[in-house]
Amino acid sequence: MTHDHHGPELLPTPAQTEAALNPPPGRNGGDLVVETLQSLGATTVFGLPGQHALGMFDALRRSDLRYVGLRVENNAGFAADAYGRVTGEAAPLLLSTGPGALTSLAALQEAAAASAPVLAISSQVPVAGLGGGRHGYLHELRDQKAAFRDVVKSVHTVRTASQIPSAVARAWQSALTAPHGPVWVEIPQDVLLAETLIPVVTGLDATPDEVFPRPELTAVAADLLSRAERPVIIAGGGVVRSDASGKLRALAEKLDAPVVTTFGGKGAFPWNHELSLQSWLEDRHTTDFLEDADVLLVVGSGLGELSSNYHTFRPRGRIVQIEADLGKLESNHPALGIHADARLALGALLETVRERGDTGAAERVRGVLAAVRERIAGQELDLEQSLLTTIRAALPDSSPSFWDMTILAYWAWSAFDARRPNTMHSAQGAGGLGYGFPAALGAAAADPSRPVLAVSGDGGAMYSIAELATARQYDLNVTWLIVDDGGYGILREYMTDTFGEATGTELSRPDFVALAESFGVPATLATPDTLGTTLTKSFGERGPSVVVLPAVLRMFAPTHL
Repeated sequence: MTHDHHGPELLPTPAQTEAALNPPPGRNGGDLVVETLQSLGATTVFGLPGQHALGMFDALRRSDLRYVGLRVENNAGFAADAYGRVTGEAAPLLLSTGPGALTSLAALQEAAAASAPVLAISSQVPVAGLGGGRHGYLHELRDQKAAFRDVVKSVHTVRTASQIPSAVARAWQSALTAPHGPVWVEIPQDVLLAETLIPVVTGLDATPDEVFPRPELTAVAADLLSRAERPVIIAGGGVVRSDASGKLRALAEKLDAPVVTTFGGKGAFPWNHELSLQSWLEDRHTTDFLEDADVLLVVGSGLGELSSNYHTFRPRGRIVQIEADLGKLESNHPALGIHADARLALGALLETVRERGDTGAAERVRGVLAAVRERIAGQELDLEQSLLTTIRAALPDSSPSFWDMTILAYWAWSAFDARRPNTMHSAQGAGGLGYGFPAALGAAAADPSRPVLAVSGDGGAMYSIAELATARQYDLNVTWLIVDDGGYGILREYMTDTFGEATGTELSRPDFVALAESFGVPATLATPDTLGTTLTKSFGERGPSVVVLPAVLRMFAPTHL
């Protein structure tokens, strides 16, 4: 019995043979890294150099890769995270050993929580120091990869130059296989610096694996949805990442099923669609509505703390959960669990569900939204809502926005119309401070043709001040809105509500306008009345700018306590 193989062509062309027999002189392990990245399709890398990583960084000089260097490794990680989110491509992040590597951990945790494809490549101590030998090398850790193994999707340690292309390609494939996520590659200093006669890296294939749904499961799901009396859909970040918003809308309309988007799924469904419950997940009216569904389709969400109104959600109907992250499948609620990429599973459902008419669905949606508005209206929160309206009116529809962990961002999760998929991002996955501005820089590096908005509080802004130099150096098109309330506003509110007074929340801070201008970045002090015209002017001008808004904001009352 014979088999025909239709794999990649293994016989080299004459030109490839000549290049392989006579590789350019003066190349080292660092060149193999950048050649591999270029062969895989990378165009931009982020990072920060360090002593053990100099072989990689010197090789950048001999490559066509564009390097965007940030001032703190964690911020470089946030920039790579955003680049991966907005492009859907693996974002290379080049780091040094020990302290440099460890400083990126919080950013990689956010990338893991948000399923952002970041390809972190770190140097290591020389090969002799691998395996826990205590040689006293600079930056030495007993087991560097152990610090990352529980954070990233996969870890890859290189010990010889010949392992570099395959290790980087495997990591690339891992980062881009659904669910996307950060991966870790580490290469010893001496391997990066040693001259190599290995031919120039070309023709690598690291196509991500497709996560297909099992057809018997989608058949059962389609039957449940077709026969449901009150179907509802929860759309999570997996819908956005798999570019499945069109299929989601078609399925919702075929079923007449209301849709609520999670905070990570903002923009997955049109905000003002008659079936849109928007994103009011931290509201008991929405929670009650979801609990009343007889069939609840959850797509691309693990129904974690924020998406379940802090685990107060108690569904009474049948749940169908589509999730590419196997660990999240039925992790919070029993369901018909379908391990699959959201786009592939929605496509299968769309082909097999029967159309159902429900003239009352849109009316029920209007009733929920009216109840939410009435609840908020009774809390004297006009300033907070007007600020979101002002920002939405000023920000171009195609422009992405990046929100730090700050009160205005918490409002935006529920109340901001993202207008388009994959345009609103925050650090709500891991919840660390300092995300907004460096992430916006990464998005601006990905697409310099449109302005990008970053929103921070004054506390979170102090994590990222150094990156004003990065914004200016690369002339990145980011407007940074800093809402200055004199401290960690949300923590002040939490502590006051819980303990009667706050501790450690009040901050001495700089004159942000003067500080930005000292970096050569134009800055403006705004008021709620002038914010709209200030932002519009800022978005209309090229390069970075800062807008400072002194304001003390409040959150709407929670419904989960």
